[in-house]
Amino acid sequence: MNIQYKKGVIELCVLSILNKKDMYGYELSEYISKEIDISDGTVYPILRKLKADGYVKTYLSEESGGPPRKYYSITKTGRECFNNDAKEWLTFAKTIEKILKGE
Repeated sequence: MNIQYKKGVIELCVLSILNKKDMYGYELSEYISKEIDISDGTVYPILRKLKADGYVKTYLSEESGGPPRKYYSITKTGRECFNNDAKEWLTFAKTIEKILKGE
């Protein structure tokens, strides 16, 4: 798939996943890569940006029995951003589908 198609939507995918469940970076990357072909380091710059924008926050957890993991959780602002962006994306995707199908 064209990498330009993916660039704009991975951030939205991360927010969508975190809207359902807190995850650590590797877990997010693995989850997304099951559906979309992404490289290993794709998610981390997005997480840094989302944190800088105030859309996610982090906390450490030692639940795994190993070293603490940095978990990401969506903030109220991030949830609002996700809801708005998801509506925009779905409307956009429907429009593109209509164009591609020649409707």
